[in-house]
Amino acid sequence: MTQEVRAAGAVLWRATGQATEVALVHRPRYDDWSLPKGKLDPGETIAEAAVREVREETGFTAVLGRYLARTAYPVPARHGSGTVPKTVDYFAAEAVSGEFEANDEVDELRWLDPSAAEKLLTRPEDVRVLRAFCELPVGLTTLVLVRHAKAGKRDDWSGDDDLRPLSEAGRRQAAALRRVLSLFGPDRVLSAPRLRCVQTVHGVAEDVTAEVRHEPLFSEEGYWPDPVLGVARLLAVAGDGGTPVVCSQGGVIPDLVSALADRDGVELSAARGGVVPSKKGSFWVLSFRPPTASEGPVLLAADYHSSALPVPSPSHS
Repeated sequence: MTQEVRAAGAVLWRATGQATEVALVHRPRYDDWSLPKGKLDPGETIAEAAVREVREETGFTAVLGRYLARTAYPVPARHGSGTVPKTVDYFAAEAVSGEFEANDEVDELRWLDPSAAEKLLTRPEDVRVLRAFCELPVGLTTLVLVRHAKAGKRDDWSGDDDLRPLSEAGRRQAAALRRVLSLFGPDRVLSAPRLRCVQTVHGVAEDVTAEVRHEPLFSEEGYWPDPVLGVARLLAVAGDGGTPVVCSQGGVIPDLVSALADRDGVELSAARGGVVPSKKGSFWVLSFRPPTASEGPVLLAADYHSSALPVPSPSHS
């Protein structure tokens, strides 16, 4: 059986005054200029691999934003003759700290404006990724919308459904979410006031030394009496800036994401047959243009990650 090689990378960017620069790396082994990227380690997600590879190749710590694109091309098989397929998933990633030092893989890094970077890139597939990055502005507000992790079957729980806790599988999902969501730089955590929702994001809140704030409008019984109010509440959360994490339920998230996408003209390519996905333990990365004096936050991109467990495959919208 042919084994696909999985890799991840990023368009690493920084703001310099009114301009935006992106980082390109020179790899002497290939004598090429490329975006930072590399193969997944065993047990690693694409998001974790992207941040690690950026750090190893550039020396910079990065905070992930929207998903950009996937490239695919054949590479020589490690064992035997012929080739195997390789896919690389890319994110936008802001450099928040660090400094470049030449290393075993990269001997030079250049910060360039995107037009100059496009001319220097060696491979056409990297140019396509860079152009996807340039389709939207930088400095967007990231809101991570999470569906609670697994909590067993409702029929098997005899107590108050609000108090139904995570199952063992759900606790594993929550631990994975804690690791992966940290890569997006969360600064506060909100949740529907159900135990399984709060437990799903409790670790994220601990990591940012914050309490999980209860938001009744993001529960099924709080949302459906007035969905417009629920959408307005999520927009208000996004409008406050930062990087909020919001945990909700499967009866809310598809309608909430669809309403935002319809409102702002974002195509949800993750949807199949009109169904917006929301698996337990999955999350949406929603990218908003910050509010202005005349307009509230506007959804510009919505990326679905079906799992925080190793090697999920996001769909980009």
